[in-house]
Amino acid sequence: MEKGEVNVGAIILSAGLEPFDPKVREEYRYGEFQNVLTSMDFERLLSSTGAYAGEILRASDLKHPKKLAWIQCVGSRQVIEGGNSYCSAVCCTYTQKQVILTKDHHPESECTIFHNDVRSYGKDFERYYQRTENLPGVRFFRSYTSIVREDPVTKNVFVRYSTPDDGVKEEEFDMVVLSIGLNPPKNALEIAKKYGIELSDHGFAKVNEINPMVTKRPGIFVSGGFQGPVDIPESVFSASGAGSQIGEILDYRRGKLTKERIYPEERDVSGEEPRIGVFVCHCGANISSVVGIPDTVEYCKTLPNVVHAQNQLFSCATNSAREITDMIKEKGLNRVIVAGCSPRTLEPLFRDTLREAGINQYYYEMANIREHCSWVHSKEKEEATEKAKDIIRMSAARACHLAPLQEFDLPVDKRALVVGGGIAGMTSALSIANQGHEVYLVEKDKDLGGIARRIHTTLEGLDVQAYLGDLTGKIYKHPSIHVYTDATITAATGYIGNFVTTVKSDRGVTAIKHGAAVLAIGADVYTPTEYLYGQDDRVMTHLELEGKIAEGDEKVINAQSLVMIQCVGCRNEERNYCSRICCSESVKNALLLKEKNPKMDIYILFRDVRTYGFREDFYREAASKDVRFIRYEPEDAPVVEPGKAEDGRSVLKVMATDFILGKKLELDADVVALAAAVIPAAATKEIAGLFKVTLSPDGFFKEAHVKLRPVEFATDGVYLCGLAHYPKFMQETINQSYGAAGRALTLLSNETVVASGSVCEVDENKCVSCGACITVCNYGAIEFYDTPQGRKAKVNPVLCKGDGLCNTVCATSAISLKHFTDEELLSEIDAAVSDEEIMKQIDAAVG
Repeated sequence: MEKGEVNVGAIILSAGLEPFDPKVREEYRYGEFQNVLTSMDFERLLSSTGAYAGEILRASDLKHPKKLAWIQCVGSRQVIEGGNSYCSAVCCTYTQKQVILTKDHHPESECTIFHNDVRSYGKDFERYYQRTENLPGVRFFRSYTSIVREDPVTKNVFVRYSTPDDGVKEEEFDMVVLSIGLNPPKNALEIAKKYGIELSDHGFAKVNEINPMVTKRPGIFVSGGFQGPVDIPESVFSASGAGSQIGEILDYRRGKLTKERIYPEERDVSGEEPRIGVFVCHCGANISSVVGIPDTVEYCKTLPNVVHAQNQLFSCATNSAREITDMIKEKGLNRVIVAGCSPRTLEPLFRDTLREAGINQYYYEMANIREHCSWVHSKEKEEATEKAKDIIRMSAARACHLAPLQEFDLPVDKRALVVGGGIAGMTSALSIANQGHEVYLVEKDKDLGGIARRIHTTLEGLDVQAYLGDLTGKIYKHPSIHVYTDATITAATGYIGNFVTTVKSDRGVTAIKHGAAVLAIGADVYTPTEYLYGQDDRVMTHLELEGKIAEGDEKVINAQSLVMIQCVGCRNEERNYCSRICCSESVKNALLLKEKNPKMDIYILFRDVRTYGFREDFYREAASKDVRFIRYEPEDAPVVEPGKAEDGRSVLKVMATDFILGKKLELDADVVALAAAVIPAAATKEIAGLFKVTLSPDGFFKEAHVKLRPVEFATDGVYLCGLAHYPKFMQETINQSYGAAGRALTLLSNETVVASGSVCEVDENKCVSCGACITVCNYGAIEFYDTPQGRKAKVNPVLCKGDGLCNTVCATSAISLKHFTDEELLSEIDAAVSDEEIMKQIDAAVG
């Protein structure tokens, strides 16, 4: 082996995406007109480290632009020299983010988004789109555009576009932002040659048609943007998924190369006077654009027991965390406050910085001046600054009363439970089992496969039934996988590393002990109540249509005309989300029908065609084969009625408005296919209650963090994947399923798991044995036991989750929650308003 070479068993290639360079197309005038920017340039303007410290200013005159335009699909969805035929998948939503931030900076700004289709297909994206659209001074305009000229004096930019009523217009803007797409990595070809993999026609890694992490070369996996244009959550769980598949290869080496992290000996500071250090985070522009950071830092220095205060650009950055550790040692700090974001995500990181400095981690306090201050008071900067000071003052008061707590280790049961036997559940179960763990796979139906049993082919041409048969065979043949079909879960108890789930099946009632659980219960399809569905057998869902195509149903195959209607049962008040997969499903069925009957007239009535990513090529192929796409608006939805065609045959009359032609159309359809919404499975609520996990507003499982923890629940030891999380394609499901397996294995591969020190305890002298605490505890952590003083309540710290419900109902204050004691909380309340201010308010009320 030559110097610099390393022998490895497997590799993950995660090369990053490149932004499209608009200079390759002269018509964008980028680099020619000063006030034409790319979306990446605009991101830098928004950043506190950008050219103008977070201010949105024009390069030509350093003035705030009042009228801005965003032009979508720059470098994407273009079959022209220098462009990309695929959709870059993320541009619509990042443009909406930039518009919202622009309005936050300058509420009087006028923002126009020139677009083709608005592709808000991700989880909660539809609401985000509506939030943007409903802002005052924001308009979405569907039109192709061109940048025609620049005013030589004002440097304003003129955009030409077409309107349905007034023909071609020109409009003047202070600034134009090009929403640029994503290119493959610049060195993609070099990477491919170096690692012996192939590239796709688009220049990304060529991956397996069903598993997008697998390349042609065994042991070489791909994650993130090298698979193609993807958003952050997909990047995160594909990385975890690739790691899980590598774990299957290298399981025999697990734990043999790891080293235990050694922390310095903890210093006992309980007898010292509090010495508090306050670190005020800019959070880029999230906080600093609203809260006056320098003024706040100076105020912190005046607070009792605060001996050090400073600002940090990003407190969560590695160098900033190291700086906190260094300051603890240098200044002799024994309490630390980070004034920044919510503790939900970053509290473990900051606690770790205290451990690195030899201080008990529970001497850390987080003052949330982002979610509780800057984000909700973005238009009240002076008041927000004062509120930030109030929040930090309260945190400083609490910090003085913090006490050191000790965490403890719990044993981990090495077995896993997977709930749901569809592709998601089977994929996750197989990956966990292949790494040496027993898996219990529980499925409510008699057969494995889930909704995939009704799918025959993917848009890319994969034989789904053949794949499903192979996957199911692997499950039943695996010695470490125990399958329970026709099963229901009647109870689920326990905690991370030590769960007990009771399953009723044809095997009887079984209590399954396991250390982790993966919830992959799938989803259902909406049963339409509109468009004559259920009243006329010529009206069917897209899944039913696919089944009839696969069966060779002559009435469908030989139909003269077929109409598909999109967004049936979603993107409405009842289900305010996009089902993500429906547009591509309709395109797939249209192409299958055109292959069997090229003369068939096929119409797709749509609101936005959301064939994101490489699926755009199939949309273009369908259009080239005379599949006709007609847009409709929800307030003018299509109408379906029985009728007669000119040749006398019985048809369904579909009436719709064509906004391009500006007139009503009447289409004769032999078959009408409805793109019915994907909806949460019927058992979702029940399963969520059993495993104590939360649901999104749309009723799907809610992940712990949409970007950073997309396959985990807030409930420790429980993971999610597949359609139960949100509608997604089979390849995306497999991405996420391996990701969930990877996260579960990070738990199962340990002998122990650390439990929080913030648990409840009972003062027996105050306990009157009323049992109120036992009644409200969701975790069964409290029980009575006999003492010389009689029956008393006792908390099992292993089961306690520290939610504090018990001590709120205790009439005698016998129960206290460590780290959230009455003394700590009351000190915050006292610090919120001074005695002098209280007296003033009393005098004012009396006088």
